Amino acid sequence: MLDPNAAAILRLIEEKGVPPMHAEPPPLARVSYRNRRFFAQPEPPTVSLIHDKRIPGPGGDLGIRIYRGTPGDDLRGALVFFHGGGWVIGDLDTHDIVCRQLALAGGFSVISVDYRLGPEHRFPAAVDDCIAATRWVREHAQDLRIDPDRIAVGGDSAGGNLAAVVSIALRDAGAAWLRFQLLIYPVSDMRQLADSHQRNGEGYLLTAEALRWFRDHYMGTDGDCNDWRASPLLAANLSGLPPALVMTAGYDPLRDEGRQYADALSAAGTRAQYVCFERQIHGFVNMMRVIPEANTAIRMAADATARALS
Repeated sequence: MLDPNAAAILRLIEEKGVPPMHAEPPPLARVSYRNRRFFAQPEPPTVSLIHDKRIPGPGGDLGIRIYRGTPGDDLRGALVFFHGGGWVIGDLDTHDIVCRQLALAGGFSVISVDYRLGPEHRFPAAVDDCIAATRWVREHAQDLRIDPDRIAVGGDSAGGNLAAVVSIALRDAGAAWLRFQLLIYPVSDMRQLADSHQRNGEGYLLTAEALRWFRDHYMGTDGDCNDWRASPLLAANLSGLPPALVMTAGYDPLRDEGRQYADALSAAGTRAQYVCFERQIHGFVNMMRVIPEANTAIRMAADATARALS
């Protein structure tokens, strides 16, 4: 059964004739996505510190936003967070509430990364930015009042994909200092072959058509979907990675590939927990105002991250 709150949102979207974001060119889709957050997200909870900063990146300066939920100058663990939006939309503002809530509920710092988006900056620009930002956080841990040995990565959807890829890339580079990866309905296989792409590909907000639109803007016509930096499920070696929590939604086209990635991590000997919110749709974690179960998911994510960083 679809969650009644999620079902009500889908009915409202249909009744109002709200056009899908993939029907718009990317610049307009970004504005639409940013504006729609006010309907589904609560007022921003107060945190003790929020600070925007520019840092060097491989393609120019990157924006980051630093959060500390509670007061104090103590060294804390940190979650480097990559927002969702199909590598095409989304920014620091669209995921501001999620980051605030994670910082408050988990007691760790959160550093949200404004990586480059397609189609202006195609694959692997976002990957390169996220790796660089994660390295920068550790290199500047003292200035950020962060423990350099207690750093995690995480994100939702495209951001979950990027967190998984960053974890593999740092391990391969011999920088095995990440403590955890928080993967919220991640994209793990850019080929879009899992059964849930057909089963849930229409009628549940995120559609198969929208997923192809995101992929094409990110990968371009010559992008290799078999590249593990696009499809971490296809990485030759998933052992020796930081422990993971993989969360999915039952009515999400990405459901099965999230489960496949959790299973692949476990089969390779990497510790992984898998939780599916069976009655939910893609993106529900960002809808705390209208889907109460989103708050449960946030607390679960914060608790698992906090334990890993303790």
